Amino acid sequence: MILAIDGPAGSGKSTIARLVAARLGFAYLDTGAMYRAVTVRAVNNDLDVHDEQSVAEIAQNAPITFGYTPGNPIPTEVFIDGEDVTYDIRTAQTDLYVSPVSALPAVRLALTDQQRVLGAERDTVMEGRDIGTVVFPHAELKIFLTASSEERAHRRALQNVERGVQPVDEAAVHADLLRRDAADSSRDVAPLVAASDAVTVDTTNMNIEQVVEHIVELVEAKKTELEATSAQKLFEATSAQKSLEPSGETL
Repeated sequence: MILAIDGPAGSGKSTIARLVAARLGFAYLDTGAMYRAVTVRAVNNDLDVHDEQSVAEIAQNAPITFGYTPGNPIPTEVFIDGEDVTYDIRTAQTDLYVSPVSALPAVRLALTDQQRVLGAERDTVMEGRDIGTVVFPHAELKIFLTASSEERAHRRALQNVERGVQPVDEAAVHADLLRRDAADSSRDVAPLVAASDAVTVDTTNMNIEQVVEHIVELVEAKKTELEATSAQKLFEATSAQKSLEPSGETL
């Protein structure tokens, strides 16, 4: 089963997806971390982040992998071509450049293929901006996680304080989130938009525990629905087969 969680910057996708995955025993794939890893490598190589060919070469040739603690389905480390970028992908500098990098069609194509392979291996929670619309349009359950821009800025500023990165001023964070919202929503390839069959969850007035519980309930309801549908199809197939079998009567 694929649980796709999409939403704008600062909506808490990563935190919620990790907690939901842990509750359900699903694998967790942070697709945003993959774009951030490419961004880090591009910036460190002094590349123009708008240069599609140069940046795409990184996405195509530098494999992105995750490090795990035994028994924990949640990755704790991120590597690009063997280089540990776990901290670097969460800096304000990366926040600044990740939107133009993620808007490059060739970059998205290179990473989408890898995401599909990883997601098909087992029950997985995937979060990003186009999981339910592009990467896994047939995901069994799609969530569009959102909150007011003011609330998202408040949460992101608190995260920046905890991580020791800039900016921590909410006004500056808010301005950056609005910039990223505009960039992500208006890009030509895979823009940020809720899938037509996604369940929108507005977390503005919800705490983390409430959001996790709500999504887990949605997953359990979907699993029950899928099991019922599967059972009905099996019953119909069995009935159809029996109708074709000889009755055993003789004249």
